[in-house]
Amino acid sequence: MIRNLHAEWTKLRTLPSTWWLVAATVVLTVAVGAAATSSLTTHICPTPEACHEDTVKLSLSGVWLSQATCLVLGVLSMGSEYGTGTIRTTLTAMPTRRRVLAAKAAALALLTAATGAVAVLTALWTAKLILPVHGPTVRATTGSVLVLALVAVLGLALATLLRDTAAALTLGLGLLYVVPLTIDLIHSHTWQHRLQHWTPMPAALSIQATRDLDHLAIAPWPGLGVLAAYAAGLLTAGGALFGARDA
Repeated sequence: MIRNLHAEWTKLRTLPSTWWLVAATVVLTVAVGAAATSSLTTHICPTPEACHEDTVKLSLSGVWLSQATCLVLGVLSMGSEYGTGTIRTTLTAMPTRRRVLAAKAAALALLTAATGAVAVLTALWTAKLILPVHGPTVRATTGSVLVLALVAVLGLALATLLRDTAAALTLGLGLLYVVPLTIDLIHSHTWQHRLQHWTPMPAALSIQATRDLDHLAIAPWPGLGVLAAYAAGLLTAGGALFGARDA
């Protein structure tokens, strides 16, 4: 397994797109969070101590955008091999497909988690230079890092399942952005609540909330669990097809 992990890490770090996507994840997380925090007016925050906004969640709002770069990274970690045909070389060198997929997921998750930690902590630090950030930050920061890692694994799962980079990106971006936007267009409060409860991103991003938790459609950790269930379920399905069909 160590040999598989080393091989997958080598492939991941030598992809030309990897470090651009890593840098974009950090930049987007920090820049959007800083912009969101800077947008607070004295009407919303008469003083830093009397701010009525969830400043922790606001400072981490860049995760909503940077999750897209993590999705792309996850999709390319498998999709690039299908696109170039090097998946055949991979399976010739490492014929145990379950180990190959497990090693890909582990290398990807570790890189994305490390990137997410840098991005999230820098975003919080930057936001505190603009406005004192009040509230418990450990769950929100840890959860945000896990969101980015799980989205990357979700991208890997979709690319393994569909074996097509464009299709995996389209479906993944739909889950991340189109579904949440569609929820806002539904007039039924009951269905809005259900979709916010069971669709991956509205549920997962509840992990960032530090105020008014009783108003959330789903509690923070169960919400993150919804995203984890999507990622694990799709990765399991992709792994089953990966092992059953030709490369």
